[in-house]
Amino acid sequence: MTGPGRRPSVVDSIETSDAFIRGAGRAFLVTLYTALRSLKLYPLENNQVQKSLDDLTASVDQILEREREVELRVTGEFIFVNATRLRLDLDNYASFSHVLGILRAVGVGLVRAAEGTDRREWTTLLSLLLVVSARDATVNRFFELVTKLHDGGVTHITVEPPIESEASEEEEERAKEQSKRTYQRSVAVTKEVINSVRMGRSASVKKVKRAVQAIVDQLLSSESSLVGLTTLRDYDDYTFTHSVNVCIFAVALGRKLGLTKLQLYDLGMAALFHDVGKSRVPLEVLNKDGSLDEEEWRIMTAHPWLGVLTLFGMRGYGEVPYRSMIGAYEHHMKTDLTGYPKSIRPREVSIFSKIIAVADGFDAATSRRTYQTSPIEPDAVLKEMLDNPKRGYDQILVKAFINLIGVYPVGTLIILDTYDLAIVTAANPNPEFVHRPMARIVSDSTGTVVYPGHVVDLSEQDGSGNFLRTIIKVSNPDKYGIRVSDYFV
Repeated sequence: MTGPGRRPSVVDSIETSDAFIRGAGRAFLVTLYTALRSLKLYPLENNQVQKSLDDLTASVDQILEREREVELRVTGEFIFVNATRLRLDLDNYASFSHVLGILRAVGVGLVRAAEGTDRREWTTLLSLLLVVSARDATVNRFFELVTKLHDGGVTHITVEPPIESEASEEEEERAKEQSKRTYQRSVAVTKEVINSVRMGRSASVKKVKRAVQAIVDQLLSSESSLVGLTTLRDYDDYTFTHSVNVCIFAVALGRKLGLTKLQLYDLGMAALFHDVGKSRVPLEVLNKDGSLDEEEWRIMTAHPWLGVLTLFGMRGYGEVPYRSMIGAYEHHMKTDLTGYPKSIRPREVSIFSKIIAVADGFDAATSRRTYQTSPIEPDAVLKEMLDNPKRGYDQILVKAFINLIGVYPVGTLIILDTYDLAIVTAANPNPEFVHRPMARIVSDSTGTVVYPGHVVDLSEQDGSGNFLRTIIKVSNPDKYGIRVSDYFV
């Protein structure tokens, strides 16, 4: 109840404070990002630099006036300002990721500014962050930053290294559970839609839209936990898990390319529906062991235009974006139009179709299917997609995809020079170490399989600058009786 006779409660005060910090915190982060970028590109005397520093100081003063302190904390993939988590969306994705990258490179987990901080101190801090983050990795960057801040007379701003708190572990576990629910619901909806089409019944487009929206929202808040679930690749339900995996990869790649949230929804719909035409392909052809004969191949290659017909039929049950139809039709065409269906006239394959083609090609090649019982190792698939022009993928998008999932994609089993076996869990957040991902040790040097194992950063070094662990080779998890998906659910 609210009104003139009601006194504000403690809960009201907390909610008001959180609302203020969410707005003022985002403004602070954007001005911090702008000032960092300006200082990197122009000399200090430049008008753009001066304005960005004025804006940063003003945003800090706004928070200090009310909160008396500004605390920027980095925990995993999240940024907190004064203990309030800032919501990540595409509008602030560039500023979030840039600030995260620089703080991680220097080893900073917390920046705290007290009353009395001024423009000079912020200028000193940002200039040092830019200089120190570019230092050789063997240098103790955090120690150098702290020392130079002291030497520079910065007394109202302090920095601390990151800490692994119980709260961050709980947050990560919650994100993991939410990702599992999102993935399971998406597979169930996809199964329901394709089976409905196969049986000639109406399908619920609204359910598909809700599933895609959940995937987009989950990827924006916790990308790694959802991408990790693409390792499930269920053999019996391949058709359904494949569609969901392609949707996840496509949306993650679209996010990387800077698409808006609404564009990601459209892309997700197109990706989830890309193989809907296979619902009209006879099961004896779709699930045949071994290679297809000429007539069976003709039937199989009809699934793109069958998909368009299916989606046209579904428009009466709810709006299906035309982009979904284009994605279903074009995703096997190849950039030079040598794929299928054959195009009578010259055309430019749409960007959505090109994104879906990359996601589709990667997931299909790394999955076990009726006619491909031995999936190809993920790193070999990426190399083939990049190096073989006959595959017909857009090379820029393949490079962006590699940048997204890493040279050693999530789910790759690797052998280390310590004789441990490990499963790649995420690309290294530091782009300097693209060949040194985050990995979970799943078998020790004696050959004993461990579960759940522990995550290590393969860019970690000893005091002399030597890497603690290095990848020797990629291997097939089946050889060691390891089921990769067990480590992501």
